Amino acid sequence: MSGATALLARARSFLFVPGDRPERLRKALDSGAHAVIADLEDAVAPEDKPAARQALAGAWATLGPAERERLLVRINAPGTAWYDDDMALLRELARHKLAGVVLPKAESVAAIDQVAELARAPVLPLIESAQGLHALDLLARAPGVLRLAFGHLDFQADLGLHCDADERELDSVRLAFTMASRRGGLPAPVDGVTAALDDELRLAADAARSRRLGFGAKLCIHPRQVGPVNEGLGPTPAQRDWAQRVLQTSRERGTGAFRLDGQMIDAPVLQRARRLLDDDAFCQGDGALRPLPRPASQP
Repeated sequence: MSGATALLARARSFLFVPGDRPERLRKALDSGAHAVIADLEDAVAPEDKPAARQALAGAWATLGPAERERLLVRINAPGTAWYDDDMALLRELARHKLAGVVLPKAESVAAIDQVAELARAPVLPLIESAQGLHALDLLARAPGVLRLAFGHLDFQADLGLHCDADERELDSVRLAFTMASRRGGLPAPVDGVTAALDDELRLAADAARSRRLGFGAKLCIHPRQVGPVNEGLGPTPAQRDWAQRVLQTSRERGTGAFRLDGQMIDAPVLQRARRLLDDDAFCQGDGALRPLPRPASQP
């Protein structure tokens, strides 16, 4: 796994930037987002897509290697009038070592294979339909897939769902993403956007739900969503402290179960504590992921 791919596998926040506004790319990269997605699909009007491709190609060549390591492109879906031209752009951008491609309306392994081979980059398939959900395990096992992503708004439209704000109707669907990712040996999946730009409580609740259901990242549509998402998808200070104390106590006591804070600590709990710290990463303002400091005595 390359450095860029390893970073994207751990990223918590993926921030969209309209493809026809390439001047926003550097600001987005400086926003604290772990990854940025230049969007040629929903964020760009049909009549503006040719100019967006041209502008993005020009801006891409001006970015440094470290910036491109955190920058993906969302193309238009297979079968649309813009797909072939987007694929031609990917061929051009591949010369600059693309970090990844977001494939919307992902429903087949063949489409993923085509994009991965042309772009020479990992693919983030965005599952947004009943057909995509039906093929979830196949997509998770496709070579070249980085992580699964859930386009929950398009998914609701495809199925004619009318979800409440908490989207409890989609809990089983989100759990299916987590299970397919685990079976496919992928990092934790990426959850969809929070459309309510000015509702901080909704964003916090959505991020908390994502984490409860096993998602490791979330799509963002505004820079001010990035910080709460990075924080909400990581452990709280209390959880981090608990994990460190569990592992420290385990090292001191050796093998076997033991009691800590009124809780029995055995092998499954130790595994959870290790995973909590091993999966943890944080953003220090420049968007770079760095491992958290850990005590030297951690087992």
